[in-house]
Amino acid sequence: MSEFWLISAPGDRENLQALERMNTVTSKSNLSYNTKFAIPDFKVGTLDSLVGLSDELGKLDTFAESLIRRMAQSVVEVMEDSKGKAQEHLLANGGRWGGPLMWSRGDTIAKQLAQIETDLKSRTAAYNTLKTNLENLEKKSMGNLFTRTLSDIVSKEDFVLDSEYLVTLLVIVPKPNYSQWQKTYESLSDMVVPRSTKLITEDKEGGLFTVTLFRKVIEDFKSKARENKFTVREFYYDEKEIKREREEMARLLSDKKQQYGPLLRWLKVNFSEAFIAWIHIKALRVFVESVLRYGLPVNFQAVLLQPHKKSSAKRLREVLNSVFRHLDEVAATSILDASVEIPGLQLSNQDYFPYVYFHIDLSLLD
Repeated sequence: MSEFWLISAPGDRENLQALERMNTVTSKSNLSYNTKFAIPDFKVGTLDSLVGLSDELGKLDTFAESLIRRMAQSVVEVMEDSKGKAQEHLLANGGRWGGPLMWSRGDTIAKQLAQIETDLKSRTAAYNTLKTNLENLEKKSMGNLFTRTLSDIVSKEDFVLDSEYLVTLLVIVPKPNYSQWQKTYESLSDMVVPRSTKLITEDKEGGLFTVTLFRKVIEDFKSKARENKFTVREFYYDEKEIKREREEMARLLSDKKQQYGPLLRWLKVNFSEAFIAWIHIKALRVFVESVLRYGLPVNFQAVLLQPHKKSSAKRLREVLNSVFRHLDEVAATSILDASVEIPGLQLSNQDYFPYVYFHIDLSLLD
């Protein structure tokens, strides 16, 4: 499963024995894999400062999780067709976490995450603008002959250019009407150059033909063409514009290729940094809540549990509530009876347990 439970219980003899019972039951019932989670003894301030820090860490926890989820989604968006491989780039500390942490102050972590978010916004915005511009150009090359760009299809040789009297038009002819076109195009109006039609390209619905005629009969030819279900495609051959469009496409493809690797590497490195910072925050929250819950001197044991499967989560919760029921009889009872309110407690009953508990959800791509 892609979730972990970070809990703590007092570190006295009675509760260490309770932790051992928990390990025994969860192991025999194959409910979870449990490991001790080492947290150093931080400096403890006043009760008011701890309460304020608890609130700040809660907000920072939410922000950090939101940030790493956005970074994970950015990896998916950048990799495009390689979405199945995105998970390979979402590793913290080389795929290992839960081991020794290089501890940082909460305000240092907050500044680090804020900087990562700022860089994430600027880097992804620049890449997405480039990607959008490229997609808009590519869309012009898609669709049917009525809507797609023709600059990558036609060539200079297909047109009569720089003539005062003659002009070459492009006509879309339905496939069933090819024969009719060949037989009638010269007589649709006066002054059509004989044998001037040529099939340039076709799709599943029809073909794009050229026809050369005198400029003075353009409107008459268009009208007669419509009557025969032939569509004159408005197009002016501008060699400079076509060259500019092709160069723009090549430039955007080159720029995207150049930015892809560095952006993916940045996301990979900074996802790891943000994720480790998030686990720091979880550990700090466990420390603060344990001191607030269990009091001084600081003495508690944190444990990281990984439920083996989603269906075992309810049973695992029952085991924990039973083992640690003695820590808070009112809370333990209220878990079984949702109608019971815990005096003075602001959290909902579903969020409060006799032991300190924090959830870590690693399903970042769901």
